[in-house]
Amino acid sequence: MDPFLLAAIDEAKQGLNEGGIPIGSVLVIDGKIVGRGHNRRVQKGSAILHAEMDCLENAGRLSAKDYSRATLYSTLSPCDMCSGTALLYKIPRIVIGENTTFKGPEEYVRSRGVTLTILNDPICIQLMNDFIATRPELWNEDIGV
Repeated sequence: MDPFLLAAIDEAKQGLNEGGIPIGSVLVIDGKIVGRGHNRRVQKGSAILHAEMDCLENAGRLSAKDYSRATLYSTLSPCDMCSGTALLYKIPRIVIGENTTFKGPEEYVRSRGVTLTILNDPICIQLMNDFIATRPELWNEDIGV
């Protein structure tokens, strides 16, 4: 398995263990993880702290040159907000653990020149299916339903 997806899965599991939503993300530049994060909306009482946002925040300020070489990994298809942030910083590649439980604006992101790789990893799918079954109210809040 891709070691960067495994790192994102580890982040997702950490979020779940903290009482949050099991979605994780890592930012990779030149074969190295430069940022890690997980959905911390519950833990921080945040309106916007999705996994990708947490990851990018934890990576700190990077140059446009850095972002142009980056790959964003996420255990779940990024939502409009997180996809928009990737587009804003011109991150050229996003690797998605799964998009069966939730599908963000993937066609739009592709139309903007971003390469998406969708793995539909069984661990990512199981994490979300289990979470949605046990905490549907929290999941619905997170996706704005």
